[in-house]
Amino acid sequence: MTPAERRAGMALAAIFGLRMLGLFLVLPVFAVLARELPGGEDAALVGFALGAYGLTQALLQIPFGIASDRFGRKPVIVAGLLLFAAGSFLAAVAPDMHWMIAARVLQGAGAISAAVSALAADLTREQHRTKVMAMIGASIGLVFAASLVIAPPLAAALGLSGLFALIGALALGAILLLYTAVPPAPSFGHPERPPLSAVLLDSRLAQLNFGVFALHLMQTALWVVIPPALVAAGLAGSEHWKIYLPAVLLSFVVMVPAIIIAERRGRMRLIYAGAVALLVFVQAGLAFFGAGLWSAALWLTLFFIAFNILEALQPSLISRLAPPAAKGAALGVYNTTQSVGLFFGGALGGWLVKHLGTGAVHLACAALGIIWLILATRLQAPNPRTN
Repeated sequence: MTPAERRAGMALAAIFGLRMLGLFLVLPVFAVLARELPGGEDAALVGFALGAYGLTQALLQIPFGIASDRFGRKPVIVAGLLLFAAGSFLAAVAPDMHWMIAARVLQGAGAISAAVSALAADLTREQHRTKVMAMIGASIGLVFAASLVIAPPLAAALGLSGLFALIGALALGAILLLYTAVPPAPSFGHPERPPLSAVLLDSRLAQLNFGVFALHLMQTALWVVIPPALVAAGLAGSEHWKIYLPAVLLSFVVMVPAIIIAERRGRMRLIYAGAVALLVFVQAGLAFFGAGLWSAALWLTLFFIAFNILEALQPSLISRLAPPAAKGAALGVYNTTQSVGLFFGGALGGWLVKHLGTGAVHLACAALGIIWLILATRLQAPNPRTN
């Protein structure tokens, strides 16, 4: 990678990481701290406040992606970060749960994932694109693990209002980073933009969209069952990071060489299908052998290996297979299906646990993974580029 590509990758990973840290800091503590607000004792309102963010994300990823194709990546990213910051500051002063829901809706309106990924694609050559996507994916994994450690003490020190104010400040800091550390996006002229239908009906893009839907459905469903399993095994919630953090860090050790093999040796489809197969193996293992403390550590490490590989490969493949003038739109569709997967993972996981038990969650995810694996073995990956 050139110095400019490394700089772009690191800066965009930091921007993504700052924004995701703002989201992840809330997750471990929101249900408890929300009880301090009027209406916070209503579990349905609390749940809706958490999910409202994902709803507007799903609705606006495609429009933001299309806008980034038309008006440029950086202006759209700034607009999204400003909306996210505004929602955060509104949440900081929300007098009750109804205002909190409105604030979470406004936070979710800053749907910049597609624009950031498209900018990363613009600033890197194809043979290095997966590495940059891996940087972004790694930043998400690291801030997720870090949030599990720092969220409780931060919440205790700042309270819910202070926590949301900090999140808003992080978003504004990301804007400053965007204009001081990210190189200018290259100009591609004004090529004719294909209609959205060309993106939606492309079979290879559709396979990848199904993949990210399945991946994030599995991820959310996993978090429905793993934390209670760890508690049942004798590990207090405040100690769960001792399982999560090593699993995430060990997964990076395997992810890096896997991506190098995929890119440099032309083994993209093999590594991609292998990661999907590993997800199926993990779900089957959890279904038949359960999740004690040591087994949970093993299964989570294997899960994060597959997850991080796929989080790097899939957006890279989307950006390379999409029409050049519609990368933002294609990544918008991709991130929309990701958000839908997150929603269905929680909803389906909760329903299956309630009615059929935790084993049914893992078996359902394994079945979905088998369908994905069949598609993955048929994916026509782009030829490796050398320039």
